[in-house]
Amino acid sequence: MENFEIINPVRVVFGKEQWNRLPEILKAQNAKKVMVAYGGGSVKKIGLFDTVMKEIQNDFEIVEFGGIEANPEYTKLMEAVELARKESVDFIIALGGGSVIDGVKFISGAIGYEGEPWDVLERKEGCVFESAVPFGTILTIPATGSEVNSGAVISRSEIGAKRTMGGPLFFPVFSFCDPTVVATLPKRQLANGIIDAYMHVLEQYLTVPGENLLQERQAEAILSTLIEVKGVVDNPADYDLAANFMLCASHALNGNLRCGVKTDWTTHMIGHELTAKYGIDHARTLAIVGPRLFENQFNRKKSKLAQYGERVWGLNGEADWVARKAIEKTEAFFHELEVATKLSEYTKETADFPQYVAKIFEKRDWTAMGEHQAITTKDVETILEACI
Repeated sequence: MENFEIINPVRVVFGKEQWNRLPEILKAQNAKKVMVAYGGGSVKKIGLFDTVMKEIQNDFEIVEFGGIEANPEYTKLMEAVELARKESVDFIIALGGGSVIDGVKFISGAIGYEGEPWDVLERKEGCVFESAVPFGTILTIPATGSEVNSGAVISRSEIGAKRTMGGPLFFPVFSFCDPTVVATLPKRQLANGIIDAYMHVLEQYLTVPGENLLQERQAEAILSTLIEVKGVVDNPADYDLAANFMLCASHALNGNLRCGVKTDWTTHMIGHELTAKYGIDHARTLAIVGPRLFENQFNRKKSKLAQYGERVWGLNGEADWVARKAIEKTEAFFHELEVATKLSEYTKETADFPQYVAKIFEKRDWTAMGEHQAITTKDVETILEACI
């Protein structure tokens, strides 16, 4: 088992009809002026914005900021940063899904940063967020697990870039997770959420056989449960389905699954480039890239793929057959959720894209990736060619 250290300070308030607890929790943080940040306005259409405001507007001064995109854009987030500075905001509530929460993580760090915040995302030498305005989340879309971790992904479309950030400063103080919001979501977002959570688990699980037996079983339990509750896509008002789906998405990326095991986030790294270039939903980029990466790295991942096929999909037989069949089962599961797994099904403008991404990775010195540090830029090119 690998050495590990884990801290997760997020206070999770899980269940329905607990909004009346917001004031007490905010007061415990000595919050006075609260920015409420949200996305395109769906939280207002479903009434959640009004519900939250009813609970907090009498006790706190509210600064409203809307319009955070599905892939949070740096330019828009900097508008929020300037507003928060001007209003001397001392707490932020992220009211939305993973994109809004990711955006708020960036906002919280950028408020007190005196330099160019993009330099921090570019990891330029000496550029780092050293403080953050505290924030909490009210989750509306189960998917990314951003409500229980300290990571974020920020886009900057004008230069075709998508960057990650994170660290101890960026854990939410609290996260309200109410499964009843799932009933308000369209099928596309529900399918995306299941795939997002599923791939989060696979990237921490489909590496090498390990001695951390508990983490192995926990990963398999989440995968099996996501398969079992896929009916939430057609029955989002089923509270038990919704609650289990939401819990799976949070547990997929709350930090526990990475403890004591090797991980491989190359699918995410490649997938981000599909979003940056074509605007494809994040989860769908993972559905495109994941199966092809597993095929490309089959010999290195075969033992774990076979274990996955046996324990999650109930397959029996020779290891090589089970491992290959497990990849097929995974892709078929994505298809059952009505998610396409070929890049050509999203865009016809694929010429030279594999080479384009390979060059980007070379420039970033991402030349040895994966659990064995064996995935090269040539592999990336080959994977993307197979994705088309």
